[in-house]
Amino acid sequence: MPNSSLIVSRPDMTPSGHVPVRSHRRRSGMFHPRDSLDWVFEVGIILKGLNGLLEMVGGVLLLIVTPGAIKGIVRTLTAGELSENPHDFIATRLLHTAGGLTGAGLTFGAVYLLIHGVVKVTLVIALLRNKLWAYPWMIAVLLAFIAYQVYLIVLGPSPGLVALTVFDVLIVVLTWREYRKQRDIGTPDD
Repeated sequence: MPNSSLIVSRPDMTPSGHVPVRSHRRRSGMFHPRDSLDWVFEVGIILKGLNGLLEMVGGVLLLIVTPGAIKGIVRTLTAGELSENPHDFIATRLLHTAGGLTGAGLTFGAVYLLIHGVVKVTLVIALLRNKLWAYPWMIAVLLAFIAYQVYLIVLGPSPGLVALTVFDVLIVVLTWREYRKQRDIGTPDD
């Protein structure tokens, strides 16, 4: 029998010297989907991250490109469509939006996109790295976006905004599901 003074005990060790297994699943450094809903969660989170990257790029572009240049770019991009259909919904909306860009509105839009994008990308990276703290933050941020989107839908519904809101609700449900699973597994590094 080994000298008992050399045996190191751990706080979670049972009196018989065994360390209990909390789960057959162990949290590792990265998120690993285990079933089809996990795959949907991962794809949805990655799409949110890509959306956040595009928002960051858009925010930077709004800060460095002049309103006149933006109008010119939009005019060039929509010219072909408007020559075929002068009442094209998307092209006329883009022209209208580009024409309404002013100093204060432009700065607000740029800052909004930058903050929105940085928050999304940060949370997505943390979720994909299995950081438990990121799950409730992602849920809270998405619920705030959903509330604002519902407000905009009430003011003037659009199919794109409704689809985005439904997608965000799905991501909240899947994030909550994954948070409960990850919380039950536990990890010492959070």
